Amino acid sequence: MGEETLVAMPLAPHHHHHHARLDALPHHNAPSQPPPPLQQQPQAPPPSEPVVAADTNVDEKRGRRGVAEPPPPRDPRPETPPPVLAAGEVGDVYYARKMLQGAVLRPPPHLPQPEAPPGLMTRALSAPAPRGYTEEEEGKQAGPAVMDRSASAVVGVASIGRFLRDRRDVLSSAITRRISSLKDSSSSPSAVDTYGVQEIHLPNVKVTVRLKDAIAADAEAEDEIALGDNDVGYSFSGGQIKGRVSFFSRSGCRDCAAVRAFFRQSGLPYVEINLDVFPEREAELASRAAGARVPQIFLNEKLLGGLVVLNSLRNSGEFERRVLRELAGRRCPDSAPRVPVYGFDAGEDEEERAEEDAMVGVVRVLRHRLPIQDRFVRVKLVKNCFSGADMVDGIVNHLECSRNKAVEIGKELARKHFIHHVFRENDFEDGAQNLYRFLEHDPAVPKYYNLRGSTNDGEPKPAASIGHRMTKIMLAILEAYASDDRRHLDYSRIAASEEFRRYANLVQELQRADMTALPAEERLPFFLNLHNAMAIHAVIRVGQPGAVDRRPFYSDFQYIVGGHPYSLAAIRNGILRANRRQPYTLAKPFGSNDRRLELAQRRANPLVHFALCDATRSSPIVRFYTTQGVEPELRHAAREFFLNGGVEIDLESRTVHLTRIVKWYSADFGQDRDILRWLLNYLDPTKAGLLTHLLNDGGPINVSYMNYDWSLNV
Repeated sequence: MGEETLVAMPLAPHHHHHHARLDALPHHNAPSQPPPPLQQQPQAPPPSEPVVAADTNVDEKRGRRGVAEPPPPRDPRPETPPPVLAAGEVGDVYYARKMLQGAVLRPPPHLPQPEAPPGLMTRALSAPAPRGYTEEEEGKQAGPAVMDRSASAVVGVASIGRFLRDRRDVLSSAITRRISSLKDSSSSPSAVDTYGVQEIHLPNVKVTVRLKDAIAADAEAEDEIALGDNDVGYSFSGGQIKGRVSFFSRSGCRDCAAVRAFFRQSGLPYVEINLDVFPEREAELASRAAGARVPQIFLNEKLLGGLVVLNSLRNSGEFERRVLRELAGRRCPDSAPRVPVYGFDAGEDEEERAEEDAMVGVVRVLRHRLPIQDRFVRVKLVKNCFSGADMVDGIVNHLECSRNKAVEIGKELARKHFIHHVFRENDFEDGAQNLYRFLEHDPAVPKYYNLRGSTNDGEPKPAASIGHRMTKIMLAILEAYASDDRRHLDYSRIAASEEFRRYANLVQELQRADMTALPAEERLPFFLNLHNAMAIHAVIRVGQPGAVDRRPFYSDFQYIVGGHPYSLAAIRNGILRANRRQPYTLAKPFGSNDRRLELAQRRANPLVHFALCDATRSSPIVRFYTTQGVEPELRHAAREFFLNGGVEIDLESRTVHLTRIVKWYSADFGQDRDILRWLLNYLDPTKAGLLTHLLNDGGPINVSYMNYDWSLNV
């Protein structure tokens, strides 16, 4: 066989493969003339037909392509004959012709077949044509479009999609079978390591199964580490306990704090009923425990006792068995202490209805009768106002009294903060030039977060009693939702708590409270506590203070207290700092005619800066102060602040690193050396000794201020 010889079917193992030009190949539909007899041909047959030595009628059949003739007799030999596809055409001819058309072909049936990749479905054109499959039938199924040679090397998009879906199904089923086998068969010691992690290896995938027993064991180990070697932690499964643990408490109670800490460490879910937050529950406790002593612990409806009983059961190891025996088998009955629900205290509701303000009837009539409109005065547009003359006329017509009596009633309404002058220049005067508005019509109402659309029309309560109750509620919130060191607060849980709802209801009573009746010695703790409570409320409502734009937090978030607006900045700089300028500003918080000046401190006390928390990590921790011991509590707060990073002393570089709060409010502390001498009273002995050495040796002292961390103390 010469160099020009081309074998049409390169599948037989004894043939050598040679490639020829495509233009030398005849088209499979072109008619061909019958060639001379086989023995007269000096060269091999064309590439479109195989060399078949056993069949002498190939040329004759080739000349009559398309004419159906009976197939030749079956060869009795055991070899599998090539498939006959059409008249005068054997299987090798079909494969050769399809290869020239660009189809992906499989080997003939009498040769070994390659295995397809898992999940890959081959096209029908790539399968061997069955016996008797004619070219006309092929054209009907394949359609008019015929794949060219370049397209044969690329798998179709549909084939790729089917391949990916099949691979995904195979992988998913393999993982499912493997995980199912883990559930059915016990793990061998070699397959599971000491940490309870079993690894499953699949092609290109690594699956790690975390066993529940191992998770529980690790949780117990973490609890033991957190509690220490001298404490015993109890692990209770939330799914096993169907009942409820409840205990009655009060704010600031040490025994209640010990019970609360034990429940937290043990992981036992509980419901705390703070009698300072829910005073209506005192009668219930007295009936259940024959007294109002706290703490009192209940397992469902059964009384367990106080802290002494809890410690006894805990030391004997009986507490866990008692809890599981009482709570694991049955759900909490209706006779158990109920969970606190939203709403005002029932007793307070009745009290408020009985003590409704005597002037409310007049106010309700005036709200509907007075001509409330926008007016121009002093080249300004004043919104939602009415004149003093209009109000006097309305009172005279409603009560049928004299005009002087109507003026006195107007002054009483202003004193009780139902109305106020638009510029807050006077209480009330008759005349068309004096403009007033109702408290709820103030344009700044959206900034008043303790006013919900309308004022509290009840008889104003004393500011001292409101402040006392506010302190108890906020202490309960800290005890329940803050870390032990008070440095981190869970604001999301605070916002969803019943205690915070009670606080939000309570501060509405500050709208018309008579702040001038608050004793002078109680004003400092009142505004300290109000500032810290407002800071928590501001985080929940407007978010944390920003490092750049702090106005929404410090200035725009306001309470209406005693008929006047108060922001965090106004309380700090106007009230607590004796109306001093805020850092980097020129104007004082209160003007000379501002009624709020009556409540401001007479002198600035630098200790207040370490008592005010603005919900940042660099600020002092949140605290609430008592009326009797506010001064020693302030000194303790300052010592704790400087002990926990508020000041650092570098003896080698002779540098004192101070909190930036001192720099911002340097007007309250004095010059650098005055500040350092003042610091000596609030430092621990080590730092006080270092600072004393620097002050007494006569050398220079460098004062550096630390960066302030504005991130939220969450």
